[in-house]
Amino acid sequence: MTGDHGLIDAGIVEKDLALPTELFRRGDHVIYWIGLHEETRFRCNNYLLISGDRAILIDPGSRAHFAQSVARVAQIMPPTRVTDLIICHQDPDVGASMIDWLDLNPEMRIITSARTHVLLPYFGKSGYHWIDIDGEEQVAFDNGAALRFISAPFLHSPAAFTTYDPVSRFLFSGDVWAAISSNWRLMVDDFSFHAEEMDRFHRHYMACNRACRGYIDKLDHIPIAAILPQHGSIIGTEMVPEALDYLRN
Repeated sequence: MTGDHGLIDAGIVEKDLALPTELFRRGDHVIYWIGLHEETRFRCNNYLLISGDRAILIDPGSRAHFAQSVARVAQIMPPTRVTDLIICHQDPDVGASMIDWLDLNPEMRIITSARTHVLLPYFGKSGYHWIDIDGEEQVAFDNGAALRFISAPFLHSPAAFTTYDPVSRFLFSGDVWAAISSNWRLMVDDFSFHAEEMDRFHRHYMACNRACRGYIDKLDHIPIAAILPQHGSIIGTEMVPEALDYLRN
């Protein structure tokens, strides 16, 4: 559970990783970590954001993870109620399960960038409703807030982007701030050690410092309560300044 402003309490969210973990709640605006529980250094995270009549899976994961993801969502709500999938770039570990989710609910919308969308039909399905993050169609909630999409070119895909939720002030960062963890935990508890785990990912996958700094400049004046990457651990409020410095430098 979280406090009134949705600041993650690491001592609470580590309770039981076999269950969906609630990270934020304010009224009917709720965010869960729903997985994935797997024994690999390259383990994946995916997240469920429910607000009013929208239920959005962020980084829905690979086809290998689909059964586990559906089971986790079913612990919260009927999986057929998922309305949208956000796919921040085209890697199969990020979004290949979209074809299974679309089989479950053909009306589900895919939220992505135009350049990423060109590649998604190669997973095996086309003709679905998709929302261009650079288009006029907003991803808005009943509370009046709308998701903000922040492009992150060459981190590591040319069309990569991140997703900011202004209600929780959570930044869903995709592969930015991702880590390859030998001793994984849901929340970062030692940033110096975690920086070494991020090095294993960023030095191999991210294009260059210029791309990192260009992205960081876009975050000026955006209040961030937590950074939620697709790989590795969630970075809580107290460590966000260190995380920004890490990428900048």
